[in-house]
Amino acid sequence: MQKIKSLMARQGLKSPQESMSDMSPVENFRIPSKEELREMREQPINSQAEQEIIDSIEEVYFSSDSFDMVQHELEKLPPDLNLQELEEYRDKLKRQQGAELERVTSLQTNLQLAAVICTNARRQLSSSKEGFTEASLGLLANQRRRQLLTGLLKSLRTIKTLQRTDVRLSEMLEEEDYPGAIQLCLECQKAASTFKHYSCISELNSKLQDTLEQIEEQLDVALSKTCKHFDVSHYTKVQLAYSLLGKTQTAMDQLHMHFTQAIHNTVFQVVLGYVELCAGNADTKFQKMQYKDLCTHITTDSYIPCLTDLCKALWEVMLSYHRTMQWHEEQDKEEATPATDGDGEDESDESIVGRTYVKKKLEHGLTRIWQDVQLKVKAYLLGTDMSSFKYDDFILVLDIISRLMQVGEEFCGSKSEVLQESIKRQSVNYFKNYHRVRLEELRMFLENETWELCPVKSNFSIAQLHEFKFMGQCRSPSVSPNRQASSSTGSGEVSLFEQYHQDGNPFEMQIENKEEETEDVLASNGYESDELEKSVYQDYDSDSDVPEELKQDYVDEQTGDVPFKSVSKETMRSRKRSDYCLNKANAPILTNTTLNVIRLVGKYMQMMNILKPIAFDVIHCVSQVFDYYMYAVYTFFGRNDMHAPCPSVPPQGKEPGSARQAAPAYWYESSGLGLISSRLRTTLNRIQESLIDMESGPESMGPHGPPDERKEKVPIPHLSQLVVLTASGTLYGLAQRVVATESLVFLAEQFEFLQPHLDTMMPSAKKPFLQQFYSQTVSTASELRKPIYWIVAAKAIDYEQMLLLMAGVKWDVKEIMSQHNVYVDVLLKEFEMFNQRLGEVSRQVRIPLPVSNVLWEHCIRLANRTLVEGYANVKKCSNEGRALMQLDFQQFLMKLEKLTDLRPIPDKEFVENYIKAYYLTENDMEQFIKNHREYSMKQLTNLVNVCLGSHINKKARQKLLAAIDDIDRPKR
Repeated sequence: MQKIKSLMARQGLKSPQESMSDMSPVENFRIPSKEELREMREQPINSQAEQEIIDSIEEVYFSSDSFDMVQHELEKLPPDLNLQELEEYRDKLKRQQGAELERVTSLQTNLQLAAVICTNARRQLSSSKEGFTEASLGLLANQRRRQLLTGLLKSLRTIKTLQRTDVRLSEMLEEEDYPGAIQLCLECQKAASTFKHYSCISELNSKLQDTLEQIEEQLDVALSKTCKHFDVSHYTKVQLAYSLLGKTQTAMDQLHMHFTQAIHNTVFQVVLGYVELCAGNADTKFQKMQYKDLCTHITTDSYIPCLTDLCKALWEVMLSYHRTMQWHEEQDKEEATPATDGDGEDESDESIVGRTYVKKKLEHGLTRIWQDVQLKVKAYLLGTDMSSFKYDDFILVLDIISRLMQVGEEFCGSKSEVLQESIKRQSVNYFKNYHRVRLEELRMFLENETWELCPVKSNFSIAQLHEFKFMGQCRSPSVSPNRQASSSTGSGEVSLFEQYHQDGNPFEMQIENKEEETEDVLASNGYESDELEKSVYQDYDSDSDVPEELKQDYVDEQTGDVPFKSVSKETMRSRKRSDYCLNKANAPILTNTTLNVIRLVGKYMQMMNILKPIAFDVIHCVSQVFDYYMYAVYTFFGRNDMHAPCPSVPPQGKEPGSARQAAPAYWYESSGLGLISSRLRTTLNRIQESLIDMESGPESMGPHGPPDERKEKVPIPHLSQLVVLTASGTLYGLAQRVVATESLVFLAEQFEFLQPHLDTMMPSAKKPFLQQFYSQTVSTASELRKPIYWIVAAKAIDYEQMLLLMAGVKWDVKEIMSQHNVYVDVLLKEFEMFNQRLGEVSRQVRIPLPVSNVLWEHCIRLANRTLVEGYANVKKCSNEGRALMQLDFQQFLMKLEKLTDLRPIPDKEFVENYIKAYYLTENDMEQFIKNHREYSMKQLTNLVNVCLGSHINKKARQKLLAAIDDIDRPKR
């Protein structure tokens, strides 16, 4: 290649680059003429021959630039040189060189042509750029700059608007448009994130975040307001705002915290207000107290108003929660309806999850909130000792708590165990103290009772008394809500939350008309109308200007409670009436004390009705009231004091006055006339052991009161000195005995009437106690008639005189007599006198038929036993004498049947069998002795002795006496 270059140098040829460099600038850009281009195209080129020449060149010439072609060719020369061959070879190389050179020259020419074309193209392009492209691109650049500036202006305006949104947000928050404020704030944040490349936006973004947090704080305050006063539109805005924030579940958690806080703040403020009001000073020490300690400073006077306001405030909180649940239930129904479409399945699932969470949270919150309410009210209840409260006030407290428990049952289905336990503690404490005082008052009333009739109407029923109104009412402010709750479930009545959904409060109902109610139970005193009675007795109403407190018989100094409603005024009027005859009407027989006991039982039942957990304690106390009344009646009028000489018998030497000796005591023991039944005796012994304090008295009372073991017992009552039971003219206080005994029977009948009500209140486990009380105590009340009226019967007839008269009769007559003895007339005269006195007593007090029958039965039985005793005193008696005995007894029976309607005549066979036994043979007499053990040993022995000699020999007599002794031996 160098050889070629050297050859080219020798010939004066240059390379294309050198040729281009040698050109002048003008030549460099000269364009070949058309002729030159044509000549170049017309030169004959045998390309095939040329190609063959080039191909004949050895490849070694192209192997490397450092190839020495001269050396190569010289080395190829043969040793023996031939000029011709050399010349041929030289020509061949020249041809190869020429062909290659021609190719290089053609390439150079083409390159020069291309350079010229490129130069001209560049010149033309430069001209076009200057004439068109630069102007157009300038316009495009200006347009682009304009667009950028327009976008910048829009961004600046948006930024300016963002900076001014805080004013609008404040306005929306004042308008409580929380959803709009949050929507605006979120949009502003989104816009701010778009322009975050501006430096001013970072500060604005933090400001928007602070604003959003402020909105959430105000939203939380707005949420807390719904806890006391629920407003649908307000709550809807709040919930929508939380949904925009995506914090629905968080809102529900916060809502429950607010409800808990609302309960605490509400009760604290209510109690604090009353405490500070009662304290009368502005001492701030109460504000720092715990709620439980604060409750102990509530006074007795402010206790019920404070409790009422407390329950009112808690009702508002629970009503708000109830309405909150209703709102969510309605929202669930509305949202669940479009969820059935096929669109938005993912969103529907998410909303279902959220609704489920809210529903469970609300349902769980019911129990939690009610538990908080119970604990607050419990602390209030136990903070004050209510044992000194008046009965009506305590009943009102029970009524309020019972209504609150009804609210709790409707609120979450709770049985309010916390409230029940706390009110049970207070009730048991109160009731024990109340019952102790009432029993002591009952003793005082019994000891001052004159056992005169309390005039009531013939249709009197305990349901007419205020204390028993609750049994016939469906629901009134003074009746237990428990009864309404039980009745509302069956009758479909609206619940309290439905009834007071919009306005009102269940704790605003007070007993307003109680004082205006009247009891129409007193009799009209035989007049056609009450107006006539008022006109007659208007002179006795001169105490109209006396304060009501002074008209009351007794007022508890500690509690101010009037223990019993006294009707002594009516009793006083009845004493002044001369034309009042109770025998005309079939009115119940009862006393003021009986009526007071019935009222007391009604109060106890009210307490049971309101507070069933202490029902057993109350019923036990009810039984004690009946027991004590029954024991008092028995103690006053039914005790058997016949074993000792009657204290009413006047001393010897004094003229017999108003009393006489009763029948011999052994008749009482042996005849069974007044013998108390084993059931009644057991009952009286039980009452005496469990309820009566036999040792109480001024000397037994220590400086600190009665011993603890006797606190539950009551001293034995003593009959009033105004009650005289020794006057024969009044049949030994028969009127008072009738009033006392029949009032007890009437009281027992009322207890029988109340048994179904008491049975429903009594817990199942304690029902045997109630059944035992009725079977062993209440049912035995009528059995007291026998011992009480036996005492009258034993004194009303002079049985001793009859025995003396019978002893003077000669019974061993030899002929049959046609005229009865004088003692029969004397005895009948005694019965006529008894019947007359009985009629006089009946003008004072109605004597019921059972009482009349018992009296006549006792008198007749005693008379018949006196006859048998008189016959048993006979030393000698003939058959004609026995016939005279039968004549006397038949005369007595004939006249007696005209005096009384009692049939059959009691113990008629007792006398007849004894008289006829005189005619029995030895064997029949022995059988008679074994079968008739109702006769005393003396009577049977006398029967055997009198028969001796007539138809019974000595041997038979010994045998019969031995039989009598065998019968009497087990009794010893």
